[in-house]
Amino acid sequence: MIEASYKKYILNFKQASGTSRGVLKTKETWFLILNRENKQGIGECGLFRGLSIDDKPDYEDKLKWLCNHINEEQDKLLPQLIEFPSIQIGLEMAFKSLESQNTFELFPSEFSKSNDSIPINGLIWMGSEAFMKQQIKDKIEAGFSCIKMKIGAINFQTELNLIKSIRKEFNSRDIELRVDANGAFSPSEALEKLKVLSDFDLHSIEQPIKQKQIQEMAELCEKTPLPIALDEELIGLFSVTEKQELLQTIKPQYIILKPSLVGGFKGSDEWTIIAEKQDIGWWITSALESNIGLNAIAQYTYTKNSDLPQGLGTGSLFTNNFQSPLEVKRGTLQYNKIINWKYNL
Repeated sequence: MIEASYKKYILNFKQASGTSRGVLKTKETWFLILNRENKQGIGECGLFRGLSIDDKPDYEDKLKWLCNHINEEQDKLLPQLIEFPSIQIGLEMAFKSLESQNTFELFPSEFSKSNDSIPINGLIWMGSEAFMKQQIKDKIEAGFSCIKMKIGAINFQTELNLIKSIRKEFNSRDIELRVDANGAFSPSEALEKLKVLSDFDLHSIEQPIKQKQIQEMAELCEKTPLPIALDEELIGLFSVTEKQELLQTIKPQYIILKPSLVGGFKGSDEWTIIAEKQDIGWWITSALESNIGLNAIAQYTYTKNSDLPQGLGTGSLFTNNFQSPLEVKRGTLQYNKIINWKYNL
């Protein structure tokens, strides 16, 4: 028999982090804890208030329901959690943790054995021009060859000047540049802005317009001079048919998967299979989980054998994160198995 419980945990940002949706100071998350005999399993339910489709008043009620039904088969539980993707991944994670020889080695690989690393992008948060310039300088000095900038909250010309300043020193072979608008552009202005951005040899732009504007996004992806990656657009689609239809209609150049927001590992697998059949590229990013969730997502990502830099460098953002073997070095995420986990739930 498995005993299940859950716990809420508030992660505190080291410094307020800006996006086009606002400034983040804290991040709420939940942990599903399973106990069977002398073994414990831990899964993180990475709820993202204001973004997750499962940001609902009955979220905690669903966790209670899950704990009461935990001894049912996992394959029967997951479909009943379909509208709660962050709980789905928490359940997948907790069972993998419970069944593994090491609580935190969920997807054994050369990565979790400390023999290989995952290339990641360096994330530049929105803020003043000086703040963003300093972040860019820090990331380049830290050895990142791929930088992702959040844009859309400050003056567009100021953002262009920042990108121009990078390109004056580093060409696209030296530094790959990605930008993320988080839906900040209006459909009427988006194409012109993409044309201007394309002058700087960018890798891609994430979600230039807000999600759920399917025809406008499809037209933008058809005409764009700059590869477009869908992000928020994927949230809230549950069936394989819905996912297929979205990608067939919009025909993006890339999709970005946040497992906590798109149905966990199973949901991410569905998206990658559909995307590859349509010759659409993809990469995986975290959604501001703690190191417990980030660890699981990173191990999963490594097994997917993607050559692109992933968005997994968020572990150092919080003052009260858990000490873990995850380390960012020279633009890669590494697993230092010499470092022990320290957590108190």
